Amino acid sequence: MAVAPITGMLRRRIILDLSIAGGLGVVGASYWWYAYHVPNVRHRDAFYIKIEKDRADRLKALADS
Repeated sequence: MAVAPITGMLRRRIILDLSIAGGLGVVGASYWWYAYHVPNVRHRDAFYIKIEKDRADRLKALADS
């Protein structure tokens, strides 16, 4: 009884491993971007907009008096 050769098996395994790693990397990066980064940037931008609005209101109040 002859054993089948293992030619091409390593190449297929490497391609499969790289494909899975790339897919998981993209999914993980997307999750981090939209679940962590984007909300933090929105929160930071809202904070600085509020500071600028308060500053403009103070300057306007000083100019009016």
